[in-house]
Amino acid sequence: MGQGLDGLIVYVDAAGRAPQLHAAGWKDRATRTPADPTALFKIASLSKLYIAAAAAQLTASGRFSFSQRLAEGLPEHAADLANAERITVEMLLQHRSGLFNFTDDERFPWFDPPRDLAGHLRWVRGRPALFEPGTSTRYSNTNYLLLGALLDRALGDDHQRYIERTLLRPLGLRDTLGHLEQADPARLVSSYHPAYPGDLKRVPYPAPGGSMVSTAQQVGVFLRALQAGTLLSPPAQARYVSVQGFGHTGLLPGYFSIARHHTELDAVVVLLANASAPQAWGQIEAAETRVLRWLRQPPVAGTAPSPRRMA
Repeated sequence: MGQGLDGLIVYVDAAGRAPQLHAAGWKDRATRTPADPTALFKIASLSKLYIAAAAAQLTASGRFSFSQRLAEGLPEHAADLANAERITVEMLLQHRSGLFNFTDDERFPWFDPPRDLAGHLRWVRGRPALFEPGTSTRYSNTNYLLLGALLDRALGDDHQRYIERTLLRPLGLRDTLGHLEQADPARLVSSYHPAYPGDLKRVPYPAPGGSMVSTAQQVGVFLRALQAGTLLSPPAQARYVSVQGFGHTGLLPGYFSIARHHTELDAVVVLLANASAPQAWGQIEAAETRVLRWLRQPPVAGTAPSPRRMA
């Protein structure tokens, strides 16, 4: 570990090899609690994979539409969002809306974030478009914030309950949760930040697209089922691949995550790290590179990547 990296959990599911789950470092460095490979982790923007899958499934069933305009779905907010009458659900899913990313505002309160849609939109309201809808791509958390609200409106319920019922329960993913408040605090990975006086594990991030909690293994199981086409119906799978890939990264203060399917290796690799310094991101990417290097070697019975050497 070191250089701000407190703990690392790695899950690997590669064709021709038994799945591997490893952990190194600390679950909580303040109490010297060793890393637990089954611990719950704030997966941040990995949550966007689940929202995109839900949107694809609902669209395939006729209950949602990729062509719906933002102004049609959330008319009460249309006046505050640039080009709302021209932005479609598909553009939101693909980050082609041109809407300002609310977390790009340097004043955004990461350690006490807004709890609802209106609170988040105050950081976007009145901002000029970054580009004309559909003409470019730029990552924006605002897109999935709005997608969550649009799904709630279409369902008449919290979209996370739909995700739990139709995507998680069929896979037996009982430790994948829509909101931090649902998690057992004793099972959560701790993390720390120089700008925050205490453990960050109970600081929620309720915005859709960043709110979920899971384990490394359960993220990997979900991603494998999604990639293999065994989770969604064929029409829903076609919708999904038109707007989203099989991988994402996530970042919250103190929490770093990577989940990707590597086509050339037919391998799902998940890395979850609790870290107190921004430069730890380079260490996590380096760890992923070491895992991939190991996977490119012929399988040898009894060998596995060491997370201590990876970090």
